Amino acid sequence: MRVITFFIVGLTVHVVFFLSIFDIYFTSPLVHGMTPQSTQMNPPASRLVLVVADGLRADSLFTLLPNGSSRTPYLRRVIEENGTWGVSHTRVPTESRPGHVALIAGFYEDVSAVAKGWKENPVEFDSVFNESRHTWCWGSPDILPMFAKGASGDHVYTHTYPAVEEDFASTDASRLDSWVFTQVKSLFESAKSNSTLKASLLMDKNIFFLHLLGIDTNGHAHRPMSEEYLNNIGLVDKGIAELVPVMEEFFGHDGRTAYVFTSDHGMTNWGSHGAGHPSETLTPLVVWGAGVNVAQRVTEPQSYEDHFLQEWKLEHIRRVDVNQADIAPLMASLVGVPIPVNSVGVLPILYLNNSGQFKAESMYTNAIQVLEQFKIKMMQKKETTLSFFFTPFQQLTESKQAEITHKARILIQLEKYNEAISLCQSLISLSLEGLLYYHTYDRHPHFSKQRSSRTVAKLCMCVAVMITAFLLIQRSPVTYYIYCLLPVPVWFVVYKESGALKDLFRSIPSLPLWKCLGYFVLVTFGIELLVVSFFNRAVLTVGLGVLSLWPILTGLFTKAKFRSLSWFLGCLCLSAFPLMPVVGREPNLHLVSGGGLLTLFTSASFFWSSRQRTPLQFRDGRQFFAQMLLVAVCACVPTFTHSSLQQKRGLPLLNQIISWSTLGSSILVPLLSSSRLFHRLLSIFLSLTSTYLLLSTGSEALFPPVLSWLMFAWINIEQEALLAQGVSGRLELSTIDFSANIDISKIRQLKLDDIRRSYFFVFFIITAFFGTGNIASINSFDPASVYCFLTVFNPFIMGGLMMWKVIIPFIIVMCTFESIQVATQLSSRSLFLIVLVISDVMALHFFFMVQDYGSWLDIGTSISHYVIVMSMTIFLMLLSVVTHILTSKRLTLCASPKMHFP
Repeated sequence: MRVITFFIVGLTVHVVFFLSIFDIYFTSPLVHGMTPQSTQMNPPASRLVLVVADGLRADSLFTLLPNGSSRTPYLRRVIEENGTWGVSHTRVPTESRPGHVALIAGFYEDVSAVAKGWKENPVEFDSVFNESRHTWCWGSPDILPMFAKGASGDHVYTHTYPAVEEDFASTDASRLDSWVFTQVKSLFESAKSNSTLKASLLMDKNIFFLHLLGIDTNGHAHRPMSEEYLNNIGLVDKGIAELVPVMEEFFGHDGRTAYVFTSDHGMTNWGSHGAGHPSETLTPLVVWGAGVNVAQRVTEPQSYEDHFLQEWKLEHIRRVDVNQADIAPLMASLVGVPIPVNSVGVLPILYLNNSGQFKAESMYTNAIQVLEQFKIKMMQKKETTLSFFFTPFQQLTESKQAEITHKARILIQLEKYNEAISLCQSLISLSLEGLLYYHTYDRHPHFSKQRSSRTVAKLCMCVAVMITAFLLIQRSPVTYYIYCLLPVPVWFVVYKESGALKDLFRSIPSLPLWKCLGYFVLVTFGIELLVVSFFNRAVLTVGLGVLSLWPILTGLFTKAKFRSLSWFLGCLCLSAFPLMPVVGREPNLHLVSGGGLLTLFTSASFFWSSRQRTPLQFRDGRQFFAQMLLVAVCACVPTFTHSSLQQKRGLPLLNQIISWSTLGSSILVPLLSSSRLFHRLLSIFLSLTSTYLLLSTGSEALFPPVLSWLMFAWINIEQEALLAQGVSGRLELSTIDFSANIDISKIRQLKLDDIRRSYFFVFFIITAFFGTGNIASINSFDPASVYCFLTVFNPFIMGGLMMWKVIIPFIIVMCTFESIQVATQLSSRSLFLIVLVISDVMALHFFFMVQDYGSWLDIGTSISHYVIVMSMTIFLMLLSVVTHILTSKRLTLCASPKMHFP
């Protein structure tokens, strides 16, 4: 019962600390209450057509074919003659929903939208569609509904195809784009005989939105260099070339239609997106029509450090790059609607072909719109902060605001438009800087007080009262009370319950100096090595190389040569995986089959070794044989599945049934095996590896058998370490039964060597975390790894399957650690306490990096790594319960005695 309480309390504390990082750093930047701002001058366009080619890379559109022609002749002619072009720079996460929100609403997506799968509106926001008179949308059911749902009134009309059509195994996903073009043409054809519809279409301030998902789907399924992806780009170009004359004819060639063609995000060569690779963040932008500058010829070199202009043969045409959020105010200015109130975009003046007054007035409107957000944000923060503690943003005080806006208004009246535009751009820059200042205001300490007391309890009470009073005065949210008050009782409990660690520290003076220094180096250098591994995975290779020498450095090699050699070779083999690329890997299904063979060989070796020590019942032997047969089947399923998909025959039903059945039984099957140590571990290994093979596309399939080999070697060599320490009553591994009662009288206290065991555990967890992928980078996960289970796009199921793939190596390491804890006769509470200390020290390391804004490390990276370490710690606590069930329980008619941990 004490262990359960310990884990519940520990889990609660870490969950709260984990959630705190989201409440502090991932809070929504949006504010409400601003007045929409629009230019009073007549806009150049009556209507606007926005075409978003989902997943289109900039180079895929702009690069010419080897023969010098373009795969998009219509858009190429627009670039060279009729419009203005450039590169739209997106932000991480490079996903469909954040990209469309930036394009249409002008701000960068709040992270909380991840929990909604990018499909719902976690926060209310304004958009260009909402400000329009009417908006007609065609495309994906994942994107269109969120803008209709967020619009006031019923003036946003959406037309979507069924979600089941978004199938990566489709014969040709370009049919999704053909459907969109056909529907748009049908609308204008219907309007010829429908007077009501025609009247609506002829109104001003209308927007037509075409969301084209085919390119993105083909990119995921076949890669961006594939014929399917490139042909889809040509289909889109042809569709636009056919659509423009239809619209121009309907509107009588009035010259009042503006066109914007762009993409929400790009795609890596290996068919993924979500991170910050240039192939994901560089998207094309082509604008033409009413109010847009025609192509500008240039003779001098343009000020872009990249070599894209030369590669694309466009160095003679002026290129105008923008940030993705800048497109929203551009569209609003062209069609004459208010800029979305939460937009942080800056109007790209060089795209406009209008009078100097119109440009200056539009930029002034943009500046006032951003300034309104700054004012609301400042007012909100001022109202919740004590007046004598409030520190305003000095560069944009109220007097400074009035001075700049008044001067800009005067400059426009004096027709000094260029100066007014420059001043408004400066005001926007200051307003955005101020918005960030007030958004992150509570993250920075504006004052500090230190108090001391002789009595820890009294100090904790005083601190708690002061924190409560301070937060009460500032009318802080309830979550602030939790975050600020929780550390007080936690540290008080740590102080009172630190007996195990105190005993450990008291034993240090009796140890040899060299051993104390050695463990000090392990604690400092070892933890720093783990921290550095988050930035460079190759450091894990160095760490494994050092760990491989452990038996030699401690003298264990002379006492157990075979086990030490097995440990040495296991470390070296595992060290190869952090050197392998986590992104950009081409599928190699032969390696998946090789992983199955290696699993069978490793399992057969362990099976034979354990059988020599412990007799195996017939039923258990039959189960192991069935599990090994399933591994062989699962090693072949990915090959057959991907072969079927390449031949465009879809996902075979039999393969899908095998995959889901294997996944569903992966946790239950081990519970049917013997609870003897090696027998249970072997069953867990076979069951989990079967699922892992189904989720593999290449070299990562070799990771579980190599990791398991090293874990078995670790268990064996720890027995030799215990013998070297002279621990009395050492248990033989062959006699250990997880379900048996443990003699509490034999549970020993912590020793210095237990720090090493705990560190090894954390090290192997990190290795399992980053061995074959990088959960900190979305684009390191290949969607093809779930094709054995499903091919229809479903972010939650696909994400869940990929997460299970990440967790499988975790469970293998956790079960090994559980075995070592039982074999070394150490309280799991004591051993896990050291593990928590190590992981929390790592989390603090990243947390203090976040606070150090002057450091070389990017703050976003520090936050993500802090979240990863805290997530890992929470995972360890949750998985410890799963591990305990996996190892100690058995599904039989007569339940085995329950194992109790002190």
